[in-house]
Amino acid sequence: MDERQEDLTSGNNEDHHEAGTVSRRSFVGAGVAATVGAAAGAAVAGSAAASSHEGKPGQPHNPRTKDAMPTRNLGRTGFQVGIFSLGGQAAIERTFNADLSAEIVNRALDLGVNYIDSAAAYGKDEEWGRAHGTSERNIGQVMKTRRSEVFLTSKTHYRDYDGSMKALESSLKNLQTDHLDLWQIHNLKTADQLEQIFAKDGAIRALEEAKAQGMVRHVGVTGHYEPLILVEALNRYDFETILMVVSAADPNYLSFKDHLLPTALEKGVGIIGMKLAARGRLLSDWTPPPIEKQRPSMATELPGTITMKESLHYSSTLPVSTNIVGVDNVEQLEQNVKWASEFVPYSPERMAELEKRTLPIVRQALYFRRWDMGSV
Repeated sequence: MDERQEDLTSGNNEDHHEAGTVSRRSFVGAGVAATVGAAAGAAVAGSAAASSHEGKPGQPHNPRTKDAMPTRNLGRTGFQVGIFSLGGQAAIERTFNADLSAEIVNRALDLGVNYIDSAAAYGKDEEWGRAHGTSERNIGQVMKTRRSEVFLTSKTHYRDYDGSMKALESSLKNLQTDHLDLWQIHNLKTADQLEQIFAKDGAIRALEEAKAQGMVRHVGVTGHYEPLILVEALNRYDFETILMVVSAADPNYLSFKDHLLPTALEKGVGIIGMKLAARGRLLSDWTPPPIEKQRPSMATELPGTITMKESLHYSSTLPVSTNIVGVDNVEQLEQNVKWASEFVPYSPERMAELEKRTLPIVRQALYFRRWDMGSV
């Protein structure tokens, strides 16, 4: 099964109706279509400018990146990141996969990838189910010798201070480093979770303390469930990055592009794209496994409707800094880097055509989204 780029759903799984109670603020007035069109051109110009300098002193530096693919500024961090980055799921999150994981990570760095995404909750065992920390440990075996080449990130799936600080301690140990370049709130979904992280003993306190102590350099938030919850999070706190869904299927239901991207741009937040393949379910070369072997919430008999190259170029046309993609093997990694090197922004017509092609498979392509607002 193709499991490229899957940001594991953590926290409560209930479809809480309080997610809909967040105030519907007015968004940036010019409209997303105009914003995206202008940003696409700016991104190309920004990519050329980024290649002329290496970012702030003390930041990681992979000397191969600027020749491997376009680079962009990661928001206020000042870091110049390649438009393709390595996700810590798929092959890397599996137990008993240390050798392949090391091969993938080493090859990624050799090819110019300079950003790696992981999370404390990432880990999968075929027999025992979740195996938290596996992804970090598999990445850490390479970080012990090549830490300076990569902008290294992880996440806390806890909403409280104590749980988050324990998760950070484990993450640093697993990744064999003394600091993270970016630490993020993992998959913020509901209004209840929003209040939990901002409570006196909430996860925001952990982010601030970890940053003050130099354990993390930057802080961010991630999510793929409900865009307005993340809008509210950005309005309430000065996050430096956001990891969000930017696939061609996204505009067809509870669109993050329409409802969250304008706020992120307005605030100068570094934007990281995810869910480019939706565990393969977005891709035309994916063959669905037997229904009985699929998770019920993700079950489908339909292949996807666009290619991985189209998905990567669609996302890169949007004003994002980078896109994280997990891979099953080195060959997939090499192909993705090649496609990133060939990137040319799509026209508005091409973007709309890809969005329309994903409409018949919107549920399987957005299986991780809140689906309690009626059917489409």
